[in-house]
Amino acid sequence: MDVLANVAQGFGVALQPINLLSCFLGVFIGTLVGVLPGIGPVSAMSLLLPITLAGTPEAGIIMMAGIYYGSMYGGSTTSILVNIPGEAASVVTCLDGHQMAKQGRAGPALGIAALGSFVAGTFAIVALMLVAPTLAIWAVAFGPAEYFSLMVLGVTILTFLTQGSMAKALLMACVGAVLGLIGLDSITAQPRLTFDRIELYDGIGLVPVVMGLFGLAEVLHNLERPIIRDVVQAKITQLWPSRQDWGASAGPIARGTLLGFVLGILPGGGAIIASFASYALEKRLSRHPERFGRGAIEGVAGPEAANNAAAGGAFIPLLTLGIPPNVVMALLLGAFVIHGLQPGPLMMTQNPTLFWAIIVSMYIGNVMLVVLNLPLVGMWAQLLRVPYNVLFPLIVLFSIVGVYCSSNNVFDVYVMIAFGILGYLMRKTGYEPAPLVLAFVLGPMLENNLRKALILSQGDLTTFVARPISAVCLAFAAALLVFPLLPALRRKRDAVALDETA
Repeated sequence: MDVLANVAQGFGVALQPINLLSCFLGVFIGTLVGVLPGIGPVSAMSLLLPITLAGTPEAGIIMMAGIYYGSMYGGSTTSILVNIPGEAASVVTCLDGHQMAKQGRAGPALGIAALGSFVAGTFAIVALMLVAPTLAIWAVAFGPAEYFSLMVLGVTILTFLTQGSMAKALLMACVGAVLGLIGLDSITAQPRLTFDRIELYDGIGLVPVVMGLFGLAEVLHNLERPIIRDVVQAKITQLWPSRQDWGASAGPIARGTLLGFVLGILPGGGAIIASFASYALEKRLSRHPERFGRGAIEGVAGPEAANNAAAGGAFIPLLTLGIPPNVVMALLLGAFVIHGLQPGPLMMTQNPTLFWAIIVSMYIGNVMLVVLNLPLVGMWAQLLRVPYNVLFPLIVLFSIVGVYCSSNNVFDVYVMIAFGILGYLMRKTGYEPAPLVLAFVLGPMLENNLRKALILSQGDLTTFVARPISAVCLAFAAALLVFPLLPALRRKRDAVALDETA
């Protein structure tokens, strides 16, 4: 009964006109971001983060969340019609989705992607409603040592799963943690790494950092990379899948939903890993694996359900533990902090209205996404013809305006440009920006919990291994650091390593 009462309270807030408009704008922009290749949810959320400062926390967070799970829907449209993933989680959808489109079955492919995403998204929201309150109760038992160890584990898992050298990923995580410490010491109030610049006394802002690393750097990177767009010209008809299509897709949707939700909860996991894992699972379970890659509808249904379920599952560690499991959730955590809010186990008691409004808005957003993706698929297909020489300058313009408006400080524009150049050079040399951003967001929290744990234990470092939860997290993190040193495990890691920021 408590859950039903809380859900009713959430509907009361989510259905307010301003929050309803924010939800629609979020899922609309998310779909647009997913459709247009070369942007991605991280870049879009970075660009729009300053806009959320103008309204209420509820409206801002609801819009940011809508952009994330909305991009999961839109990415399938580009993958199916153009064979270019709109965002990284839709890479697998290209394999069979575009082949179906070439065979004149773009309609069923788009239909099963949208409807499977809706089923998976709905399941993830219901599971979030049931799991989050229980996990929040357990999370109250977490102390500074547990939080520190869990954050170390999250950063380690993300560096383990990034593409390329793990040493480079760890280096980026260390750089991000150091950047997060710039400013006044939280205990002694002494300036650190400020170089006598008054602008750095409050630290480096999250907005210019992420807009530089993901917005400006992405534009610079795409300018030198020719993208060939093989847009399917045939008219899209019969969006509703046939009974045979439903029969073939029901199992993959169910398995992809469960698999994606579990992988979405894990630190360092997310929609990208979930979609690849679902595709591999369906190919292994299929009686005719040779059909995969040649237009099998199961290869569209499973991964699309998995990436949407993972998007919902990723909210659980953020809302209940206050720890972002991936770089997108790190941006959302930044939006919470900017509004003076701290997600975590106490959020359900201190800000229950916001907590349940976010969850309920996700269901409303999923309904909106079905309406946006099925009847308006023709409009999204036309957007795929927007020339990049028009799109990319607009992204740069919005980046500069957004950074300046967020702080009214020209220094932040220089910071964004510097990180844009840094992000471009990182991409050219094989360094991933995702570990840097996650460590940048978690850096101050890592330091605070480390110092609190040492103060409580009077400087005894064994407190981190004496507490069971902390010891398990640190042991798992240490194992992940050792694994790449073993040849067999290094090959396995290379097989599953994925780019979180593509």
